[in-house]
Amino acid sequence: MTTSKQLFTRISSQAQLEVSLQDVEVPEPSSNQVVVRIEAAPINPSDMWPMFGPANLAKAELNADKTLLSAPVFEQILPRIKSRLDQTLPIGNEGAGVVVAAGDSKAAQALMGKTVGVISGSMYAEYCVVPAQSCLPHKEGVTPRQAASSFVNPLTALCMVENMRTEGHTALVHTAAASSLGQMLNRICVAQDIPLVNIVRSQEQAAILKEIGATFICDSSKASFKEDLYQAIEATGATLAFDATGGGELASDILTAMEAVGTKDVKGFNTYGSELNKQIYVYGGLDMGPTTLNRAYGMTWSISGWLLNRFLARLTPERTGQLQKQVTDEINTTFASSFTDEISLQQALDPATILKYNAKKTGEKFLINPTKK
Repeated sequence: MTTSKQLFTRISSQAQLEVSLQDVEVPEPSSNQVVVRIEAAPINPSDMWPMFGPANLAKAELNADKTLLSAPVFEQILPRIKSRLDQTLPIGNEGAGVVVAAGDSKAAQALMGKTVGVISGSMYAEYCVVPAQSCLPHKEGVTPRQAASSFVNPLTALCMVENMRTEGHTALVHTAAASSLGQMLNRICVAQDIPLVNIVRSQEQAAILKEIGATFICDSSKASFKEDLYQAIEATGATLAFDATGGGELASDILTAMEAVGTKDVKGFNTYGSELNKQIYVYGGLDMGPTTLNRAYGMTWSISGWLLNRFLARLTPERTGQLQKQVTDEINTTFASSFTDEISLQQALDPATILKYNAKKTGEKFLINPTKK
């Protein structure tokens, strides 16, 4: 039996966050399980809400031995997270490492010694024990750092395109488009000749996308943004958007531009607007404020949430396997991820470091390496 250092999070009903580094026992794997020594685990935006919740991180404090971070939680938001209160939870959606022990099943034994991507929800740890089917084996020569982001961003980008096709759309709009995920989506769309409208927040972000071949880029910081968005949607015919921001008026602006394109050749008055269905999927929360809808886009539209795992559940195992194979085949090209900072489990608790990676700045991505001391 060995032990593993692992990060856990807890929010109390007294409005206090605690993120702790603990020693836990690593159990022997059962027949269809493997033990993975984790060497790389990205800090994705989807990890930060489970990790910190509505805590005031500007007031975070670290204890003397640097194993416990505490911070006050905004009490008015506690009712929204009632289901997690007073529970100690593991964190870290995905990562990669090497299989160092395996159960006696054929599937588990086949992974011994291999570099695998893993999705488990408990990846901020030195070791994890997971079912063999939770692992994505990579080709020889691929490092854990290269394989660290094998699931969340690659499969999200692929499933956005999959969703587009299953619903009969022919083009996409994507917000926060210069992110790692946005760059992957651009590479997919360029390769498959899919029109993609990219919405960014600065000229620096626009330059990132131009460098990888993006055609339609709209900068929301420019005075001409709404006109630029209209022109891009007119050129592409996009009627489907994936929005990573969530709050504010951006989703409404996209629907308005879609409606304006859909009715530009209509003569006379139509109470119900364009017959073309306009769909916005909100899949992120970079802006935690209210989503404001200025309803000026007829009656044929929809806005709803979108989650990767729930979309994957609608696909056949065969199709999911095909998408995963594309990820492993293209992990160093289409789905390549770059990391600006590599930190240890203990450094992940440092308040100054937390403020850096929780800022979610484009071009800055942090990687936890549990083997780093």
